Formats: sequence, structure tokens, C-alpha cells
Amino acid sequence: MQSQNTLLEQDQRHVWHPYSAIQADTPIYPVKSAQGAHITLMDGRVLIDGMSSWWSAIHGYNHPVLNQAIAAQLHDMAHIMFGGLTHQPAVDLALQLVKITPEPLQTVFFADSGSVAVEVAMKMAIQYWHAKQQPNKQKLLTIRNGYHGDTFGAMSVSDPDNGMHSLFSNTLTKQLFAEAPNCTFNQPCTVEDIAPLENQLKANHTQIAAVILEPIVQGAGGMRFYSPEYLKQVRALCSKYNVLLILDEIATGFGRTGKLFACEHANIAPDILCVGKALTGGYMTLAATLATQEIADAIRDGEPGLFMHGPTFMANPLACATALASLKLLLDSPWQATVSNIERMLTTELQVCQQYSHVKDVRVLGAIGVIELHQPVDLKTLQPKFVEAGVWVRPFNKLIYLMPPFIISTEALNMLIGAVCKVVAELEP
Repeated sequence: MQSQNTLLEQDQRHVWHPYSAIQADTPIYPVKSAQGAHITLMDGRVLIDGMSSWWSAIHGYNHPVLNQAIAAQLHDMAHIMFGGLTHQPAVDLALQLVKITPEPLQTVFFADSGSVAVEVAMKMAIQYWHAKQQPNKQKLLTIRNGYHGDTFGAMSVSDPDNGMHSLFSNTLTKQLFAEAPNCTFNQPCTVEDIAPLENQLKANHTQIAAVILEPIVQGAGGMRFYSPEYLKQVRALCSKYNVLLILDEIATGFGRTGKLFACEHANIAPDILCVGKALTGGYMTLAATLATQEIADAIRDGEPGLFMHGPTFMANPLACATALASLKLLLDSPWQATVSNIERMLTTELQVCQQYSHVKDVRVLGAIGVIELHQPVDLKTLQPKFVEAGVWVRPFNKLIYLMPPFIISTEALNMLIGAVCKVVAELEP
């Protein structure tokens, strides 16, 4: 095995990391192994994981059930093309997803990643209206502060002004945006909250194929929590103006907000649903786009009579088998009580940070804890502070947030929250 220094040197010279540059001076930490809610670095330090590998590893790392699912599937086949062929893990996973998602969703398109699932959803919406002899319905409407992925279609419906994708603004398809609601999770939705989106629908519904939203929690666009009442009204408006509703549950799905899917907080169902991230328990990349039977039938019966998308690694058997095992682990566990306990601890223990002058807000929903600062963080100096404190937390912009694995122990969660609060306190001017 290479030395840590050699590994880092080669990494810096040749490897791109997310939202980084080659030979960047942002610290990179080589990982030797990961187990449960802990990450072991090559230098021997052990970190408590507060990120679930970008919100996906809900069962932690190196889980024996998921390891066994991969090993068992590997004996049959690691991969097989999905064009003209099928296999048991894909069919079983589709049936399970249909069973646990809102009732109108009956069909499943497997994708490689969350961004691709969003691309698929957007294409489904546009192709649906083309099949319904309404080809002018090509635009997507969304709210500001959203994030739906890094591919071009997904970028076009992400917040246009937050800087993440501004470089490509002249290249992206111009979509329609409404101001995001100000009603927080526990507040009623006012006329002023819903009016911007309603006005866009009223004025442009003949050209709008779908509204796309992250339900209840806007993730990488700002970790904002909004009222379920708002989502309920959006559903009603989409029905009123004959526009499809796409819900992006890639970050919120599979229990993270305290409901299996965040749309359950509003007791509504979308026409198209995107899932990913925690689908395989963070083991490998897999996502899915679910649609109603009506949408599937319209695309089948329209021109050209098929849906125009098909990834090479669609419905990868290893990923599907792992996803099935991950869903069984989740559904057979007392996950509601587990998430509720994490929520209680985050709410109680993060609140101390509210006293600091540099902290704008502290908010918690399910297994999501957010500390919003008044000023953006300096990742180069802040990341090492968390590592020195024995935790893995990856802040961005003005946000320091936690999304721990559901299997984290009370002791480890206490240590994680304590370390975060200590670092935040030290940031006070």
C-alpha cells in the first residue's frame, strides 16, 4: 500500500474532487476504512460521520446485510444490459418502490444518479405533453433556492442566482422561477407565500410542462424547511392549471425528514417522483424516476411510442439487489422512533449555538440539523477544525449542517453535536 504522502501527492496532481480544482489547497483526507458511523483515516484518526456520505449512508458503513446482498448477487451477475433484458432484482425493486411511494405512482424508470433521475423526470413531462398534442408545454417552473443536480437540465431548474451554476447561465435552457415561500415548517402558508408561484402558473400554464420542487426541505440550495401547507397548495394549483408536479425526493426520501417521503408531511402525491442517494444505503449509485400510469400510457401511445432515454448501466443488478436489502433494513427497523430520537437530540443540543452573534438560525427537521451563519464559512480553515475535533462535517456557503447515519449511537451523536457546537463557538468574532 502506498504511503499517505504519496497518495495525497498523486491525488493532488491527477484527481478532480467535487467542486474543486486540480492542485487546490483545500485539505483532502485519505480514508483507510469505514465502519458503522465511523470513518478511519490513513493516519489512524477515527472520525464520527455527520454527513452520511452526502446524505446517503443511512445504515452506516460496511453493513453486513448490505455486504451480503452484493456478494450474493455477484455470484449471478454484476451487470447486464437492460435493453431487451430484465432480471429479478430490478423487478422486485420496482415493485417495492411502487408499494412504498404514493399510490398514483405505478411505473419506475431506473437511472444512474439523482441528476439523471431529474433529467428523466423533465423529459417525461415534456414528452407527456407532446403525446397529449400540447407541444408548447416545454417549460419547467420551480422556486428559488432549489437544487436539483449538476447536469444541464437539472442545473436549469436549480437556483439561477446562488452562484453554483452561474457560469453556465447563457447556455442553460431558460426556465421559470417563483420566489420561495417564507413560511417555515411549523407556520401556515399565507397568500403572500403562494402568490408568486400561482401568478406564474396563471400567466404561463399553457407553456409549462411541470412544476418541480424539493418537498419540504430545499437541500443544497440553502437547507431551508418550508410549510407542508405550501406543498399542498402547489399540488392543488398544478391540478387546477393542468400542469404536472415533479417532486425531487433524492435528498429527503427514505426517512430523513421523519416521514418515509417528505411529501407525506403534506399528504399529497406527485405525478412524477425522483429518488436516489439513500436508495442503496449509500453503497453504490442508483436512482429512480417514478410516474403515474397515465403518464406512462400517454408516452407509449404517442409519438414515437417510447420514452427517449436509456443509460448504459440502467438497473444495474448489484445496485438493485443492494437497494432491496437497504429498503428491507429500513422498513424492518423502528426507523420512525430512531429518526425522532435523532431529531430530539439535535433540537435540544444544537440550540446552544443560537446564542452566538455570528449564528443567524438553528433549525432541525427529522435527522437534519442546520446551523446557518451570517457569513460564508472558509472551508480551508474550518474543515481541519472539525477533523481535529474528531468529526466529519462538510460545511458549505453559510451552512454547517448534520445528516448523521440513522444507526449512529446516542454516545456518538452526543460527541458529534458537542464537537460541532465547540467549533461553532470558536468562530465567534
